Amino acid sequence: MQRLLLRLLLPALYSERPVAACALLARRAVPALPRLMALRPPAGTGGGGGSGGGCGGGEDPSRAAGQAPQHDGLENVQQKKIFEENKERRHQRKETCPADSVEALMAEMPFVDTDIENEFVVHATSEINIIKKRKRIAGKELEEGSERKKKKKKQYQPNYFISLPITNPEITGSIQAVQDVIIQKDQRLSKAMVRSGSLHVTMLVMHLSNEEEISIAVGALSDSKHFVEGLLKGKTLDLSFQGIDHFRNEVGFVKLAENDHTAILTEIAETMKKIFQEKGILAGEERAFKPHLTFMKLSKSTELRKQVKKIDSSLYEDFKSHYFGDEILHRLDLCSMLKKKQPNGYYYCESSIVFGKSHEAELVKEALHRETQALLSRLNQIKELLSSPEIRMKIKKELFDDRHNSNSTWKSCVDSGSPNEQL
Repeated sequence: MQRLLLRLLLPALYSERPVAACALLARRAVPALPRLMALRPPAGTGGGGGSGGGCGGGEDPSRAAGQAPQHDGLENVQQKKIFEENKERRHQRKETCPADSVEALMAEMPFVDTDIENEFVVHATSEINIIKKRKRIAGKELEEGSERKKKKKKQYQPNYFISLPITNPEITGSIQAVQDVIIQKDQRLSKAMVRSGSLHVTMLVMHLSNEEEISIAVGALSDSKHFVEGLLKGKTLDLSFQGIDHFRNEVGFVKLAENDHTAILTEIAETMKKIFQEKGILAGEERAFKPHLTFMKLSKSTELRKQVKKIDSSLYEDFKSHYFGDEILHRLDLCSMLKKKQPNGYYYCESSIVFGKSHEAELVKEALHRETQALLSRLNQIKELLSSPEIRMKIKKELFDDRHNSNSTWKSCVDSGSPNEQL
């Protein structure tokens, strides 16, 4: 490419700017200058020679005689030495092209391998700069796109959820028993346990960024009541909890028994998701709805995550098919994940919807039933304690020892006489 440019540019340069060409070749100590100048058209033949001074002047008599050129650039001793060395090198080289051809002269020039762009100020960097600029712009766009994705992911991280609270003491008590067994085997996992007051089934997660969106979510929850009651058709939704499973050995949960009621619960979750999304709330997850009751998760403690990577399933092996109890759907709550929890351990609740025509009466009845069951459970424990021979002996000893001591005290008082009698 450089040779082609030289072939095109040099003749024109010699014709139009002889002084510049002469200075360039003199600076480069071009050994092929005499032969290259001999190729120029003679003065007066229309070659554009002119009568100006310098290298661009008329025909030099010394050239016609075949003598060495008397150029000012070659007066320097070092340049003459370079000239002689190049001349010897040229004679030793076996050229494959004719001696008078421009191609041969190009091969003899010392700047044949130099950058022609720097010598003739022919800059071809604009296109390269454009390509680099495009790459920079493309890279910047990729970075901005990545940052937007990260920001979007962070911005839309769920901070609210629809909760189905677990209030049946039978279920909470059974879960507490499982937690106690696990902690006895691995004390570190005490930090991973979910308090009984926080037990719930998550129906739907969402992100609410301000009070306006919270108000919209409250309205969406209120609108959901009509659709949920339509799915219930006046019947109670009885959810049975049985068996334990895990998510990647990082979350332990109680499973819901698969039945018609579980299918209705799934339909309720999907209906609510649609209602919230129609209100403009970013709600729901990509994965399918899988109702579960979480009682243990490593993510509750960052320190625990460093110590324990996986939860050993053998810790709760004895409860993998255990029946925990039933929960009737009476209420759904819009809860915050970040706001301070209530004193009983349950999440901060923005709004709730309840179901059933005589819901309050049912709640009272259910509360009385649960209290009765709790008292019966206590009585059974007392009966078990009283049935133990050791406990009976302790009680008998305490009763008879106390009676004997009191009788002895009374007898001593009678024998000695009371202060009143002495008066």
